[in-house]
Amino acid sequence: MTEKTTGHTRRTILKMGVAATTLPLFNINHAWSQDVAFDGKVFDAGGAVLRVGEWGGPWGELVNKYLLTDFQKEFNCKIEYDSTWPWFPKFVAGGAEKPPLDITNWNLPEMFKTAKAGDFFLKLDELLPNVPNAKNLWPFATANGVGVTWAFNQYGYAYRTDLVSPPPSSFKDLWKPEFAGKRGTYITSNTLQMDFFLVACGIFGKDQYDLDAGYEAMKALMPAKISDFTGNMQTLMDRGEVIVAVLDDAEPMQARDKGAPFAFWYWTEQQPILTQTYTISRYAEPMQKKLAFALLDRALDPTFIGNMGKEFYLRPTVSNAVLPDNLAKAGVVNSADAIKGFWVPDWNSYLENEDDIVETVNGIFAS
Repeated sequence: MTEKTTGHTRRTILKMGVAATTLPLFNINHAWSQDVAFDGKVFDAGGAVLRVGEWGGPWGELVNKYLLTDFQKEFNCKIEYDSTWPWFPKFVAGGAEKPPLDITNWNLPEMFKTAKAGDFFLKLDELLPNVPNAKNLWPFATANGVGVTWAFNQYGYAYRTDLVSPPPSSFKDLWKPEFAGKRGTYITSNTLQMDFFLVACGIFGKDQYDLDAGYEAMKALMPAKISDFTGNMQTLMDRGEVIVAVLDDAEPMQARDKGAPFAFWYWTEQQPILTQTYTISRYAEPMQKKLAFALLDRALDPTFIGNMGKEFYLRPTVSNAVLPDNLAKAGVVNSADAIKGFWVPDWNSYLENEDDIVETVNGIFAS
């Protein structure tokens, strides 16, 4: 490539080089470059606005009830709650230095995708010393290397006990002819579908990287009901339009404990989990960053996790959490070995092939 074709002369290139070397001096003096620390004590934020990315619907109502309402009062701040997922387009639109959110709750695939796209998040070695309750985390909570996982659920099949007999006992059972048109999964942007597809690649093919096997499995799954979120899938199951579906264990356990004819079978061949993971934006303003540390610290408090576990059957990632009765009665334990055998897909590989997977699977679902 010549200087003419690039549009730059040797002189302009040298000027660009000088600018690049002087850029860090500006960064050092910028507000978000200031050192910020949080020691666990309540402070007055002077009415500052903290932008929080979280899920909507009943989830958002309970996060506000159990966490955000009291937090705003104690720290004299205002929460700007954004539930219009997905987050990735919002982050990349403005670039790393103009984050749309200060603290964000993610599922792993989109979080990894965003982390690969730029320097958006504080590194864990910068974050964890400023979150006192992080000392109680089980090691797997930070094993992803990007954010702090504070809770999780496990995947499997939810089914109607009054309409499904015998119950599922293997991953391949969803493909049984009697479930045609009454089985359910999700759009390709939903993490449940991503995990389901990758497990199918391994069960029907050689391993999670055998995409062709996964495509053939999705073709064989049709006809099926394709939902956007788990809440809609639960509605379809309530109406009997879907009688067996890909789900995490939260909604069917809730329904079962309220007397509905629901049960849950955990996949045994592979055991992925649905995680809730917080990140803090590297270039958040100093007060917002300090508030984000404080909010994450409160999210790791056993009281909040216990309340969310009671409502959403979430499993905790902190060692000092006491399980609510609904989880304890279901046989859930809170220990370092509680996630033994759980499987996390190679999300970097998935993201490298995401365009092909999304285009192909969307074509299958639309046919």
